[in-house]
Amino acid sequence: MSLVDRALETAARIRPDAGVAVILRETGEVVLRWANSTMTTNGATTDRTLGLVLLVPLAGGGTGAGVVRVSAPDSLLAGGAEADARLTDAVRAAVRAAEDSGASRDAAELPPPTGPGDALDEPAAETSIGVFSDLAAALGDSFATDRSAGFADHHVTTTWLATSAGVRRRWVEPSGAVEVNLKDAGSSVWGGTSTRDFTDVDLPAILGDLRGRLAWGRRRVALEPGRYETILPPSAVSDFMIYLAWSMGGRPAQEGRSALSRAGGTRVGEQLTDLPLTLAGDPDAPGFPTLRYEPVLATTASGDEVSVFDNGASTRRVEWLRNGTVGELAYPRAAAAEFGTRFAPPSDNLLLTGGSDASLTDLVAGTRRGLLLTCLWYMREVDPETMLLTGLTRDGVYLVEDGEVVGEVNNFRFNESPLDLVRRTAEAGATERTLPREWKDWFTRVAMPPLRIPDFNMSSVSQAS
Repeated sequence: MSLVDRALETAARIRPDAGVAVILRETGEVVLRWANSTMTTNGATTDRTLGLVLLVPLAGGGTGAGVVRVSAPDSLLAGGAEADARLTDAVRAAVRAAEDSGASRDAAELPPPTGPGDALDEPAAETSIGVFSDLAAALGDSFATDRSAGFADHHVTTTWLATSAGVRRRWVEPSGAVEVNLKDAGSSVWGGTSTRDFTDVDLPAILGDLRGRLAWGRRRVALEPGRYETILPPSAVSDFMIYLAWSMGGRPAQEGRSALSRAGGTRVGEQLTDLPLTLAGDPDAPGFPTLRYEPVLATTASGDEVSVFDNGASTRRVEWLRNGTVGELAYPRAAAAEFGTRFAPPSDNLLLTGGSDASLTDLVAGTRRGLLLTCLWYMREVDPETMLLTGLTRDGVYLVEDGEVVGEVNNFRFNESPLDLVRRTAEAGATERTLPREWKDWFTRVAMPPLRIPDFNMSSVSQAS
């Protein structure tokens, strides 16, 4: 019997009237790090965690939710008296947490299965350091000429989910990323990409682009703060759009606590731009043809956008922006019923589409005078009512004149709202898979176009390099 089935059976024995969700996750990860054009670190790790969600009817009415997460070493998987005792202790702790939590406002019956179940005794998928073989060879070739530093990561997460409502699912999520810094005496440049398995990573092309940017930096131009026509590459766009997607909570908007609020309701349906821009999370997104994200929801945390009561609910395509309008907001099932709308789970991937076929190079060629950013970092929220963010430019801001890059300018602090950027976008190019700079540790599955913003707010000069 699998560990998730044993945990489910233990919970049913201890608290037969409770709803139960058991989530086992195992992540195998390999990393490669280099600095000063020398390999410094490589290694492999495995992490396995068991999550127990107990939904317990309370004596005073309502249902309390208790969650316990424990490490799951091989001995727990193997079973036996000691493993059974650990499971019993964990279930009882979850019951106590549920009883102490009070009635949950997002309480709902666990979703029933919508299809045949999966075999839960299949082992975890694996990765190995060999996934970097082609990347390492290309890096070795570059070390003779480049002053290079960077980091590559590949991880494969296997999730098993079983619920007392009958859901039995297992799925695998592979993901990886590589980022590279090149430096010379006066400049630093950054680039990277996300990937499923590193077979599609063209490191020579990334390095060639970075070398070209170092050449741009040989001429330096000092600029004052102000509003500039600015081209945002896909990476910078992704950092803004990820924050927008994270801010699409329905309840905060309904209760007047977010930038998506308006008098008497929300801004769903409001036209932001005439451009047909659509921002969506989609488990079957074009451009990610072999990736399946969580086919059902599995979570050990509740909040305004997600609920442990929704474990086992089918995910779907959610359009946060639809053809230039505010499309949907994120709602757990209970909140969706409360506000008379549709269950909308948070995204595990994010795509912005609706632009032209123009590349970043095409947008530069069409610029009379403006700035080309590389990437953004240290982004923080300034005003939640407007979604105003501040942050810094980094690793290359370039002056464009008459369609050509003519030099590197100083870094800036910026102040911008993702909502306002959508509203003020003058041109969107072709969507491509990219890597966010600021949020890459939490979110890498993104595809974005370059954008032209006619009046991007560079609020002050920054000394960041």
